[in-house]
Amino acid sequence: MCGRYTLAVEEEDLVQSFDIDDVQYEITPRYNIAPTQTVAGVRSDHGKRILQGFHWGLLPFWAKTKKMAYHTFNARAESIDSKPAFRSAFPEKRMAVLADGFYEWTHEGEHKQPYRFRVKSRDVFAFAGLYDDWKSPEGETITSCTIITTKPNSLTKKVHDRMPVILGEEELNIWLDPGVSDKDLLQGLLRPYEAEDMYSYPVSRSVGNVRNEGEELIEKIALNSK
Repeated sequence: MCGRYTLAVEEEDLVQSFDIDDVQYEITPRYNIAPTQTVAGVRSDHGKRILQGFHWGLLPFWAKTKKMAYHTFNARAESIDSKPAFRSAFPEKRMAVLADGFYEWTHEGEHKQPYRFRVKSRDVFAFAGLYDDWKSPEGETITSCTIITTKPNSLTKKVHDRMPVILGEEELNIWLDPGVSDKDLLQGLLRPYEAEDMYSYPVSRSVGNVRNEGEELIEKIALNSK
């Protein structure tokens, strides 16, 4: 599962790191990104990489209401080609959600303790995702997305039985290439990221409230702190 993450970098960092050709979404530091919010993602369109905003929680084109998005912010890699909510988007509508860290919780004593996970070799990275366009009864078009999850690596399994699919540079190039349609090849990319290139640390339980936002949320704490 991936239900909360961070992206607190400059727009230029994203443009350079992901070879963005067209920026259509304003980047501001965010320390507590949650489902149903607008998130920064990248997709390919006619040979160009577009940075745009996506509603986090996939709304397939056939959805009757926006409420479905509360249940589709994650997609299991093992079933994206069979679950009705996702099979209309896979493999054609692939995108990547941009992040610099993500949170997961574990039970420690009487409380659930959040940890922030990061990648050692990169300040910003990409989650594999899918997108779709949905039109409301009022005629509003919403472009939405889901983050794909897979089984955990040796680091993340200490706190959860799932982790988001983090794509390396080569994997991202393949994932965003609209000329690639081989499902077996694409699903082969949806594997756990190497634990040796990741680290984690405990953060304040304040991150559990989606209303909280601020740089203090990503600061490392002692485990006897709140």
